[in-house]
Formats: sequence, structure tokens, C-alpha cells
Amino acid sequence: MLERKDQQSQNKPMIVGVLAYRMDFYTNKRLIIGKLPEAEYVPVRDWYSFQRWLALKVNRVVGKPLINTFNLNNQFEDFDLNRVDVLHFSNGISYGRTPWVSSFETILPRFSHLVTRHQGKEKPELSLDDHTRRGLEALAGKACLRILAWSQASARMERDLLADFPSEYTQAILDKMQVLHPPQEPLVEAVEPRDYHNEPLRFMLVGAAFFRKGGREILQTFEKLVRQEGLPLRLIIVSALRLEPYAAHETEADAAWAKQKLSENADWIEWYPQLPNAEVLELLKQADVGLLPSYADTYGLSVLEAQACGKPVITTDIRALPEINPETAGWLIKVPKNELGEALYTTPEERSELSNAIQTGLEAIVRSIFDDPSQIAIKGAAALARIRQQHDPQMYADALQQIYRLALK
Repeated sequence: MLERKDQQSQNKPMIVGVLAYRMDFYTNKRLIIGKLPEAEYVPVRDWYSFQRWLALKVNRVVGKPLINTFNLNNQFEDFDLNRVDVLHFSNGISYGRTPWVSSFETILPRFSHLVTRHQGKEKPELSLDDHTRRGLEALAGKACLRILAWSQASARMERDLLADFPSEYTQAILDKMQVLHPPQEPLVEAVEPRDYHNEPLRFMLVGAAFFRKGGREILQTFEKLVRQEGLPLRLIIVSALRLEPYAAHETEADAAWAKQKLSENADWIEWYPQLPNAEVLELLKQADVGLLPSYADTYGLSVLEAQACGKPVITTDIRALPEINPETAGWLIKVPKNELGEALYTTPEERSELSNAIQTGLEAIVRSIFDDPSQIAIKGAAALARIRQQHDPQMYADALQQIYRLALK
């Protein structure tokens, strides 16, 4: 520790360690790497990273996911061999003595038997097994400086999880928890109103997980409004139509349906399976309204990007979305949820009810926008203002600097 203090006194940059295989991950770039300009960010490796690499290699050889890597992604043990001042993880925990911080979307420790606890109407009973105990000990230990919840919704889920475990761990963990919303730079100087009566209204969805993001409901709603009612609307979709095993429970048949709909409506839908982020942002600047009527989202970073372009967004009212997309700055679709703000989607009946709520709410909001397009500029200006006030990168950097300095004490 004395060595670290001497280093800082010589005005050398603080060295922040980030998991090597996650250096290029989108969330790490958005929340960790480069966010403190004076720090040096270096890749670090550990025992769990090696196990993950080996497991993935085995899975490729056998041609199926024989070894589950979920828990390997979210644990770190380097036996204190990486010479850094502080480690910063995304959803991970460390068992070593090097000071560390973790930014999390849902809960910590992020283990497979805990991470789905917030889903559904009934919460499962949890037991303090050895794996969970070790994770809680790491979080309560001296090396853990802070756990940074992305949102109040994430903090609420963490408190709810910890309520099931002994206070000898939980109070120390709760004392370290801090809500720190992701940073976002404004991408335009001001909102420029346009004449919405002479051009079609342009709506845009961004998200690889098309069906989880409400893609089916978007296509059905907009096809009805354009084809059956003749409303002058345009839709921009950036999505790989990726299939996922939860929330919307889509299949290959659903993907084929979506591709057919996109092809049949190419005269008013622009579809991009994938684009560089810079090009996505340029498309957002040309759109009028963003879309994220999601079944399940831990946060909604695409909402921040749309707002930074001065574009209001239509979202569901799940998880963190009411925090970052208040009615003054966008539109919220009310959907069936549990007490933690998670939409109900674990049974076919719940998914059907959720889908109907999204489609009904989306249709009503799009109609209201068409009837009064002046609200686009009003809400867009409020969205841009909240980005400046609540997601300022300098404020975020200052918060990180204060936290990292704890490693030098």
C-alpha cells in the first residue's frame, strides 16, 4: 500500500485493471474504460478467465455448451499478481486483496442460481450455500471499496436479495452501495423542431435482441397504422434479430416471420442487421422518436443515446426505464410488473398479457404523437436537458475519482 501512495505522490497516473477479454465490451467502454481521463486502464487476467477460455474451447470442440460459463464470467481471482491500484468490474466480484469496485445492473454476487430471482410473481427461497457465502464475504470484505448500482431499480433488487442473508454480511455490503447512473455526452447542441406535416414521422428501434425489445409488437402496431389506416410513418430498425432464451421466448419461426414482415414493408421500413455505433447515432439524429417497448431491460442505454440526440423515447415502465424516461421527457407504456419493477413474462399467459399491453399502449401513444407532433420537440428538449443534468461525464468521473482514491488510503 505504501508503494501505491508513493506512486501517486510522484504524479503517476492511477492504474485501473479491467478484465482483458472484456476490454472491448460495450458496457465496459460506456461505464469504465477512459471515464477517468487521468487514469491508465490496463488489461488483467486471472484464474477464472483461464477457466472460461478453457470451457469455451471445450464447448467449441464438442459443438454444444457442455460447460456453463456464466459464473466464470462474474468472479475474479488473480492471487494479487496484477500490479494495479484498483480493479473495476462490470457485474463481477474479486476474492483477492487488491482494492476493487464493481458496477452492476441487477445484483451482486451475480451467480446463476441468484440472478433470476427477481423474475416472476413469487420469489424463490434462498439458502446460504458455500458458493454464495464466499461471494458475500468478498463483497463485505475490506478489498471491496464500492458496489455501484446502475439505477435505483438495481439498488432495490440488491437490497431485496440481501434481505434473505445474515446481517453479518449484508450491512457491510449495503454500506458500500452507491447509485451511479451511466454517463452520456450530449450529441446535439439543441433540439431543432421541424414541419411534421410535410414529412412522415420517423421512429427508431435499436437492439440486437429484437423480440425482447418489443420488436414483434412494433411491427404489428406500425403495419396496422400504415397499411390499414394510411398514417405517414417511417420505421428504422437496427437489429440482428438475435434469439434469446428468456422474456419473449422467440423461436426460429418468429425470426422468419420478422424477416418476412421487414421485406414486405421495405417501402416504409429501413432495416439494418448491424451498424457501427457512430452510424447508429447519425440515424438517431435523423429520427423523430426512439422506441424501446421492452419486455426486459436492465437499464436501456439506447434510451440515453436517443435522448442525447434530443429525441424522446417510447418505453415500457419496467426496471430503470421510469427513472431515465420520465413522462416529461418521453412516453411510458404501463405493463404488468412485480414488486421489483420486472415485467411478468415467465408463463405463456403472462407473455400474452404483456404483449397485448405493449401493443395497445404503443398504438395509443403513436396516435397521440401523430395528432399532436409538437410534443416531440417539447419532450425532446426535456430529454436533452436531463442528459446534461443527470448523466454529465465530468460528474461521473469525479465520483469515480473519489471512489478510486479509497484504494490509496
